[in-house]
Amino acid sequence: MNMKNNRYFLIYAALLMAVSIWGLSFVVTKIALKEFSVYGLILARFGSASVIFLIILTLKGFPKFTKTEHGSLILIAIFQPGLYFFFETMGLQNTTASKAGLIVAMIPIVVLLLSAIFFREKITSRSVTGIGLSLVGVGLLIIGEANGSWPMGGNIIGDLYMCGAVLSAAIYMIMVKKLSQKHSVLHITGMQIIYGTLIFIPFCLIKIETWQLSQLSFGAIAAVFFLAVLATIVAFFCYNFALSQIDSSKAVVFINMIPVITAASAWIIIGESLTIMQMGGGALVLLAVWLVNQKKRQAVNELPPTIIKAS
Repeated sequence: MNMKNNRYFLIYAALLMAVSIWGLSFVVTKIALKEFSVYGLILARFGSASVIFLIILTLKGFPKFTKTEHGSLILIAIFQPGLYFFFETMGLQNTTASKAGLIVAMIPIVVLLLSAIFFREKITSRSVTGIGLSLVGVGLLIIGEANGSWPMGGNIIGDLYMCGAVLSAAIYMIMVKKLSQKHSVLHITGMQIIYGTLIFIPFCLIKIETWQLSQLSFGAIAAVFFLAVLATIVAFFCYNFALSQIDSSKAVVFINMIPVITAASAWIIIGESLTIMQMGGGALVLLAVWLVNQKKRQAVNELPPTIIKAS
């Protein structure tokens, strides 16, 4: 019983760590963008993470994937971080941040449907209710930030880009879950980030502005360190690990905790306002996460030996 409880603790601690880091990363990115261009920051973040992963994989031994599995890894990298970052960036240029946040909050719904199709996971009333509550909670966070108004401007092109981001994230989660049945999460995450960086490099080199390390402040360098080591290596590893262990619907609802953590950290770190309505929305999201992950603990898989070894 203790081993089972420890397993639950490990899985849910990994999920909380991943979404907490990603929630904080929005605030840290704001700090970094004071001295980096968007493309320079992407290259610094994922390039640094790839170098670290290359060192780790060299020390541990490179994974043995088949050609088909390498193809799957490239596809995973194309969807996340590749297409997700592209669609999100293009979407935010053509629609409001509020509407973008609400569309992204639909990721759990798409994952729920894809999981039912590809893994035959049951769509339970508990999952539907919980994901619905989390969507309402995110909506309240958005309205609260806009002082009670419903800022749904932007245009259909931006909305479609954000829908592309949602679909990209959902497909990435489904593919990682499938591949993790055979391989270590460390190896999957490492190759995902390395391939993702290779995808970004040509686009970033076209747009990147020249900058020198000596000209960057300590805050900017610390921000890149956070984004590379924590928001990329640690967070992706933790989330991929959780995806490999529990039903996708249980893991994906945690994604809607990200705006809650972002709002709270922005309030604490950079002094942004936090309204009662936002607090209520955050409470609803937390309730949704609790609801979806209640009961049916037998759905947790045994930890595969490859994952135990990798961790």
